[in-house]
This record gives sequence, C-alpha cells and structure tokens, in this order.
Amino acid sequence: MFRGAHVIVTGGSSGIGLACAKALADRGAHIALVARDAGRLEIARGSVAERCADSSQVVVTRSADLSSWEATQEAFNTLSEEGFTPRILINSAGVIIPGEFSAMSLADFEANMTAGFWSVVHACKAAVPRMMAASAGHIVNVSSVAGFLGIYGYTGYAAAKYATLGFTEALRFELKPHGITVSVVLPPDTDTPGLVYEKTLRPTETEAIAAAIKPIAAERVAAAVIRGIERKRFHIIPDATSRFYFRFKGLLPEVFFHIVDADIAKARRMR
Repeated sequence: MFRGAHVIVTGGSSGIGLACAKALADRGAHIALVARDAGRLEIARGSVAERCADSSQVVVTRSADLSSWEATQEAFNTLSEEGFTPRILINSAGVIIPGEFSAMSLADFEANMTAGFWSVVHACKAAVPRMMAASAGHIVNVSSVAGFLGIYGYTGYAAAKYATLGFTEALRFELKPHGITVSVVLPPDTDTPGLVYEKTLRPTETEAIAAAIKPIAAERVAAAVIRGIERKRFHIIPDATSRFYFRFKGLLPEVFFHIVDADIAKARRMR
C-alpha cells in the first residue's frame, strides 16, 4: 500500500517525522519533507534518499513555517503543482516548551499552541480538499501522551496536544464518509534532539514523575505509525506503558489523580 504513494511529512527534518519518512522510503513511497530549517531539511533529504527502495522514488523538501496558513498553503500548492498530491499526510511538526504556568511567558504558551496545534490544522486544511477530490487518503496527526494526561509542568504543551487529539477525533468522523482515514499518535517521551532541550526546562516535579519512564526510540514510534496506517487504527500508541495509562485514566481517573498528586507532593518535599 505504500509503494508509489506520495507522502508529505511535516516536521520531517528530525525526530519522529524523519523516522517515519525513512520507514516509508524503505517501503517504496515518494516523500516530501516540510519543515522550517532549509539546512536541516537538506540533510534529512539525503538520509531519506539513502533508504529508498528503488531509483524511481522521489524525495523532495519544502521550507515553510507551518504556524502560518499562508506559508503552509504555498508549500502544499507548490508540491501539488509538481504532481505531489498527498496520499498520506503525517503531521509531526511542533515544539515542546515546558514550565510551571505561573512562571511561563504568554509567548511560550502561545508557541506551544501555534507550533503544536495550528501547524496540524493548517497542514490538514491544505491537504483535505485534495484528498476529498480523490476520495482517498490517510492523515496521521502526532499528539502525545500529554494529549490525554495533563502532566505537571506541561500546561502549554498539554493544551496543544489535547486540542490535537480532539481535533483529530472530530476530523475522523467528518472525513470517513469521503474515504479518508484519520489517525492520532500518542507517543511518550521519545529520544529526539528536542527532548534534550525540553529536559533543561522541566520543573523538578516533572522530572520526578518521569524519572522511571525511559524514552523510546523515534524508530519505534515510526514502526507503530506504519502498523497503524496498515490497520487503519485511530489511536496509535507505540508502547505498553502508555497504553496502560490511556486505559487506566479512562477507567479510574480519581485513582490516577491520587497517584500523581502523591508523586508531586513527594517531589516537592525533596526540593
């Protein structure tokens, strides 16, 4: 199902987006990487091209700030004019700026929302009309465990990823009658360059809660995305621990709150 398919990956210059692009190149897809940094995109293009299954595959890049609707529209229009109409869209662009809400600047809060939510909406808005015209397509929006667990120190990021989950769920119902499948990815901490910077900004309480959870590899998330597309799953949760918490909080939210409150209280006593 991937061989010969045109795939657009936003946030494709690193992390989960790049890992997904490589996995799809392995399977014979044509790949378009969209992100802001042209230099990093070119490096990513080379690493994806090395994974292509045959010489007929195409790997292209477009530099665009997806927080801007105009820039997103221009990038997708240019790709479409070049014959790159997406059969699969993977939205992995975003930033993570943690911090206690009382100390966070509004600019940091807005950056989480703009890059983590509006970048998803803009890319979907650009791709959906083309998919509807073809009566086919698959959209994969990357949210986070923070999209269903409100984690201490992540008011800005959790807001963006809860919004992404809710948006994607509603979009699923609207697009299914048009032959378009929609999925949401809910990964835990993932071993990416962004995580290294993110950890420098985390409050002590956040580190205490997350201390026992080992980050997973971006390639593991990409493998889950591939399986999710193949099986047309809505929720794509790459690891067993996150799947447990997804069910646990849904069934026993009061118990979950009690456990996390106790962890936070313990962390504060150790300051």
